[in-house]
Amino acid sequence: MNPNPDYRDEALSETDTINKLINPSIYARGWTEDHLRREVTAGAIEHAKKGARRRQGRADLLLRVVVNSSTQPVAVAVLEAKKNTLPPTHGLEQVKLYGQSERLQVPFVFSTNGYMFVEYDSSTRQTSSPKPMSEFPTPQELRARYEQIMGFSLESEAAKPLLVKYHNGEGSRRYYQDAAIRAALEKIARSQTQNTAPRALLTLATGAGKTFIASHLLRRIADAGQLKRALFVCDRDELRAQALGALNGVFGSNAAEVKRRPDGSNAAANARIHVATYQTLDVASDDDNANFLTEFYPPDYFSHIIIDECHRSAWGKWSEVLRRNPNAVQVGLTATPRQIKVSQTTPESQRDEALTRDNIKHFGEPVYSYDLAQGIEDGYLAACEVVRDVVSLDQTGITLEEILTRKPTNSITGAPMTAEELRELYESTSYEDQILLPDRVYAMCKDLFAHLLKTGGVHQKTIVFCVRDSHADAVAVELNNLYAKWCGDNQQAPLEHYAFKCTAASNGADYLADLRGSGRSHFIATTVDLLSTGVDVPRLENIVFFRYIKSPISFYQMVGRGTRINEATGKLSFKVFDYTNASRLFGQEFITQFTIQTKSEAPEHSESTAPSSPTAQGVAVVHGFTVNITNVGRFVVTSQNGAEALVSLEEYRQALAAALVNSLPTLNEFRRTWVHPDERRSLLDLLVNKGYSPQVVRILEDMHDYDLFDVLAELGYGMNPLRREQRAFLFDYKHTTWLESLPRNTRQTIKALVQQFASSGTEGLEKPEVFDMPEVQKAGGVNALKEAGKPFELLRETKERVFTA
Repeated sequence: MNPNPDYRDEALSETDTINKLINPSIYARGWTEDHLRREVTAGAIEHAKKGARRRQGRADLLLRVVVNSSTQPVAVAVLEAKKNTLPPTHGLEQVKLYGQSERLQVPFVFSTNGYMFVEYDSSTRQTSSPKPMSEFPTPQELRARYEQIMGFSLESEAAKPLLVKYHNGEGSRRYYQDAAIRAALEKIARSQTQNTAPRALLTLATGAGKTFIASHLLRRIADAGQLKRALFVCDRDELRAQALGALNGVFGSNAAEVKRRPDGSNAAANARIHVATYQTLDVASDDDNANFLTEFYPPDYFSHIIIDECHRSAWGKWSEVLRRNPNAVQVGLTATPRQIKVSQTTPESQRDEALTRDNIKHFGEPVYSYDLAQGIEDGYLAACEVVRDVVSLDQTGITLEEILTRKPTNSITGAPMTAEELRELYESTSYEDQILLPDRVYAMCKDLFAHLLKTGGVHQKTIVFCVRDSHADAVAVELNNLYAKWCGDNQQAPLEHYAFKCTAASNGADYLADLRGSGRSHFIATTVDLLSTGVDVPRLENIVFFRYIKSPISFYQMVGRGTRINEATGKLSFKVFDYTNASRLFGQEFITQFTIQTKSEAPEHSESTAPSSPTAQGVAVVHGFTVNITNVGRFVVTSQNGAEALVSLEEYRQALAAALVNSLPTLNEFRRTWVHPDERRSLLDLLVNKGYSPQVVRILEDMHDYDLFDVLAELGYGMNPLRREQRAFLFDYKHTTWLESLPRNTRQTIKALVQQFASSGTEGLEKPEVFDMPEVQKAGGVNALKEAGKPFELLRETKERVFTA
């Protein structure tokens, strides 16, 4: 038995601190395993020699209130553990900076070294002084404080959905999905308790699983006996199909599509969950009279309404549904919550604003948010690299005189265009809108094709966003020509439908199945708006901007097409090839400028920047321009001051290096930290918390064959980086004397372990199953290490020698 049971004279690892100090202390205060849950993320994506893979995910320890054994535990706090040689405050700034209370949707954050703890209360923004673990709050105390903050009792009728267990258990949900569901249920319970309108807005990046959240949110409400009938409403058939599939998985046939049967009846009449588009409800435009809605759904028919992609709909489309169900719980889902700004305040503008209500004004501030940068770091969304290029004509511009000297022709008749005909087009021109520049199209397509060749080959699934239908046609033609030439030059058999136009005017929806699923055709879709929202293509590898974008909402929705991970095809990352500086919109607010117009003046208010349709007279076609494409660098999507931002790779490198050296001033300190798993993970978490991921640098600097140790050592301390295979070779060469001093089986096992490092890096050497690898077992395995001492100590010394090679 250890003569010093509190281990005050013993330096413990973080894991040992948890097991030997923290757990006994909180168990003594009434916490049990039923109260604890480790929320483990998927693990951020990194690139290795043989493709992309995940690194080990982050694990957060949640403290949860258990009302009784049959109810769902409710998370109230996150506990950050640090090893016993560090002060108890060591982890607090890290978790506050990382926003764990917001990310995990809990009001309390604790940091402890096993002896003392400090607490951060997100509701008061106050941090306590260090206290002994004997004073750690009990479950009852934290429950009482949680209920006071929330404004309701967990025993109340309003809180019942929070206590309903997940349909089919908690295994399938992700931590942020659970946090989003709890946030919505807490807001609804608080509203019902305070007798205010029960509305909640959830904002999650595209690909984060909003339909999963909606399905399980409704199921828990239903299982609590509080759901009469629910309406899930969206504005696209694709979204309706996705939602119906998810809801059927949870509710079975109790979820049904709203549509008129041949006999005139409503197909969803007997269901509890009605899944509809605005079109099927007859509320899609000002011309609709809500015939279907009023025919089949009397006032207050629905107890709950979920509005998907609520940024697209605006109040005008929701209004009739919500007005007829004034007492319904209303939940909005979007990746890009819209806000409206009106240029002047008049009685007319106030009336107009009421009919185009923004998301924030209607629902209130989002109760939970999960952005693209966080999803990438967690490993649930594909890693994003931005490659920015500049088109020479776009920088210099072209004059009317330069166009006239090149003898422009009419795009429909081929006839020469006069200066008078051209002037009207030129004054409001957008390239490829009113003036078609084939030389510009060719140069951009040629540059894009070269990028594809360099970054994985020409058969990558890609979406190119174009200015208009004719531009999409031209781009598809040029890319197909480039592909045909490449196939001929390389003696490759061309695959069918390489580049194809996918627009509403061309019945592009007919090609979605092939774009989504086929690996032998339909590789590059040229589109305008059709693929900007509501289309799920998990294997998509590239988003390309040939079109100028003004709206952050449109931009994020377009980028969102690439964020889904598809492990079946190995797609764990995607690229944005930006030829129009669209990526400047990363981090901008989702605000739509509202222009006051009469019905006769302008189309419906929309975030779309698509141009008007071509005139019957055609537009100008101009040949003869010299077009150059210049690459201006690679950029990284990161999180700064709570918002997404795009920074150059060089800026990113410098900031990462500064954060590293500020934490560990010398290379020796860095090396000592690196060989201890707990300390290394804390270091990596600290860097990521500041908004800088070493994984991103390794990806963008093409250092796939280097361990993160070498990536960081070069950045922070100027050390010459070595590939993993080089380190393994030098280990064998430089440490011959040490190796020869060990028993033969021990020596062979250590060499086999170092080869695991050569292929998989530090974490490959430390993974629990490393001793089960055939090469390691054949050499003698863990028993061979025992011949020379303690396996753990030998493994640590091996790592130290690997990193001093």
